[in-house]
Amino acid sequence: MNDVIVIGGGIAGLATARELLRQGAHVTILERNRCGEESSWAGGGILSPLLPWDYSDPVTQLTQWSNRLYPGFIQALHMETGIDPEFHASGMLVLPGFSNGPEEVARQDARHRIAEAWCAQHDLAMRMVRSHEIAPALALDEPALWLPEVCQVRNPRLLQALVLAVEMNGGTIIEHAEVTSWKIAQERIQSVATSRGEEYAAASYIVTAGAWSRQLLREYALKLDIWPVRGQILLFKAQPGLLGTIVLQEPDNFYLIPRRDGYILAGSTVEEVAFDKHTTAHVRKELLEKAHRLVPALTEEMLAGHWAGLRPGSPGNIPVIDSHPFVTNLYLNSGHYRYGVTMAPGSARLVSNMILNKPQPLDVTPYRWPA
Repeated sequence: MNDVIVIGGGIAGLATARELLRQGAHVTILERNRCGEESSWAGGGILSPLLPWDYSDPVTQLTQWSNRLYPGFIQALHMETGIDPEFHASGMLVLPGFSNGPEEVARQDARHRIAEAWCAQHDLAMRMVRSHEIAPALALDEPALWLPEVCQVRNPRLLQALVLAVEMNGGTIIEHAEVTSWKIAQERIQSVATSRGEEYAAASYIVTAGAWSRQLLREYALKLDIWPVRGQILLFKAQPGLLGTIVLQEPDNFYLIPRRDGYILAGSTVEEVAFDKHTTAHVRKELLEKAHRLVPALTEEMLAGHWAGLRPGSPGNIPVIDSHPFVTNLYLNSGHYRYGVTMAPGSARLVSNMILNKPQPLDVTPYRWPA
């Protein structure tokens, strides 16, 4: 019998399975489609809340700790698998995006003071620059905030590395196996049945099903508040070096993310459309116009892709990483909203510590399962 069954093969499930395997557990992942092909794949890979001073302490506590784990996490994955997830500090340039009226200037100054205070308190490097100092390809040279330590990772390559690492460490991955029912007795899960007509049993079960977690858990979700939020992204194929840093424009937090080989991602939307994962023409037009306005070299002729993913929305962007209030061997690691990749190593460590009865490195109270 397995020690642990992980239900959901996105970034949260794969990172959790790998962490448990490293600790000596026997782990099986059950994935309803194919591993790493939902929101984990679709995201941009910025390893920071877009503007961390806009978020609550539970979010930044987890993202900062997870960021401290990332270098070792990536180095180990690269050595194990030979796959380079392209983790690096590309930095992030934050453009104000406000007009020059006196009220807007005052608002911008207030935002800068908040940012400076937060960065000083949390030891994050930040300085004021002219935008062309950092990104000459931008249309305008204007005052901007420069966060040189913000890192990024290339999501599809990270997911490929995690899938391979799970398999190399003895984990079992079963795809096209949607969990269809739970067999529960005496407040413990005895087994789960899947769409393949098979049953699987383990000592512990972890749901890492992202936006689908509440539907999967059915009545056992209790007051869990996780819902799908669509995000659409464009992909441009540019010359390498056109843009060397992430660019984020306030107030709508539109971003450009350059990859080392010249590809540039532009996004993303936040759409409440239930489980509709289709792309739309009007969003394509909107994102294209925003990208071209920021970097005139980005034109429609350079478009190489357009896709959408469904994030697991949660109140305040705070995930649930906890054991079930009543079912003693059921755990959840989900609801990371926009920062599943950012929080992945830290979240995996927290839920693994719960199962293995190890001490936690931070206060996990904010991530409780609401009953």
